[in-house]
Amino acid sequence: MASASTTPKTIECIPAEVDQEKVSPPSPHSIDGTKEIVTDEVTQLPISDSKDESRWVQFFALCCSIYVAGWNDGTLGPLLPRLQEVYHVNYAVVSIIFIVNCIGFVTGASGYLYLTDRFGYGWVVVLASLCVAVGNAIQASGAPFPAFVIGFFFAGMGGSTLDAGSNAFLASLNEDTSVKMGIMHAVYGVGAMCAPLVSTQFARLPHWSFVYIVHIGLAVLNAVVQLATFRLKSQNDCLAEIGQPPPEKTKESEAGVNKYKQIAKLRAVHLMAFAILTYVGLEVSIGGWIVTYINNERHGGSNSGYISSGYWGGLTVGRIALLWVNKKVGEWRVIFLYTVIVLGLELVVWLVPNLYSSAICVAFVGFFLGPIFPIVMNHAGTILPPELISGSIGWISSFGAAGAAAFPFIAGVIASGTNIGSLQPLVISMAALLLVIWAFVPRTRK
Repeated sequence: MASASTTPKTIECIPAEVDQEKVSPPSPHSIDGTKEIVTDEVTQLPISDSKDESRWVQFFALCCSIYVAGWNDGTLGPLLPRLQEVYHVNYAVVSIIFIVNCIGFVTGASGYLYLTDRFGYGWVVVLASLCVAVGNAIQASGAPFPAFVIGFFFAGMGGSTLDAGSNAFLASLNEDTSVKMGIMHAVYGVGAMCAPLVSTQFARLPHWSFVYIVHIGLAVLNAVVQLATFRLKSQNDCLAEIGQPPPEKTKESEAGVNKYKQIAKLRAVHLMAFAILTYVGLEVSIGGWIVTYINNERHGGSNSGYISSGYWGGLTVGRIALLWVNKKVGEWRVIFLYTVIVLGLELVVWLVPNLYSSAICVAFVGFFLGPIFPIVMNHAGTILPPELISGSIGWISSFGAAGAAAFPFIAGVIASGTNIGSLQPLVISMAALLLVIWAFVPRTRK
């Protein structure tokens, strides 16, 4: 990232009559697929303090959006036992929540490219925040189960748009975004970690659904932050405020080929989409069902909800603490290391019938699982054409939504036919599948 300097650079090599329009802006991506850090050496002009401040203000707004998405994802786990008690539904029926949430998530993520092209990034993120608030309002009412489940459609649609938008915007920056990506997704983990602490308390109260009033407040506050930061502008206009030119058009775009068709032809996009489908399914299956598993299989009692916070807390810490490992080993290779460690920890949770060892291992599962998602998002930003990053990440995120619904639903259906102990074999199988898929993802842009 080009940093602000307190001492302006002396302009000596460019005469006053140079036509600045003929000076080509630096490419955000190098030929070998790694991001180049943009400096002001091409134009020999100092970058102002205001632009540098704008970068951090925009980054703060992206973190706010991802925090809301994390809060929504982390709430459900401790509430599932209470939902079964209040609505008198079994594992399979309560798992319908994951399916409806998925439909909303896929709708939001897959429509992200169309909506931002038509209305602009600023409009989309504000409306997405309000969409989350609408879903939370339905849930807060404690409505009958069918209506309560419908709330997850709106919350999922808005949350997925915020998620895809934050990832796409950050991945589009002309700088090394690996650290910022890790920090932003750690903020997601903070939201997902704090939410169970709150929902565990509300799950014990007669008005358990009032936990979603907190969600409404966060969603509305986020809408205000997005409005104040991006002011209903397009993504290119927002990037121009920090001195970044619009991305170069691909040859297909210049020939009039639809962006969706271009994305559909990119093999790397589909491989990363299936990797994220598996990863998010793994992450949400653990986060959503681990409280029920600990309750039934390890007799954890009413405090089992705090194990969910330990899981999300580990995920948060891992995304920051392991940044140096990612750099040292290499982001493509390190995913294999983390996944193998997760496999070993899940075997301990499954085979060692001890409450305390299970709680510790679950926290470390989150710790090593956490960095994978931001690594994949950052990898997408380095190997995909810059103009197609936003749409590609929206497509990848929609697959993540499918995984977030399909695998937890499968876990619920299997548990209804057997018991919740079947969660661990399913989770281990998903981790192994992730290893296989990631082996085929290209390392660099071809």
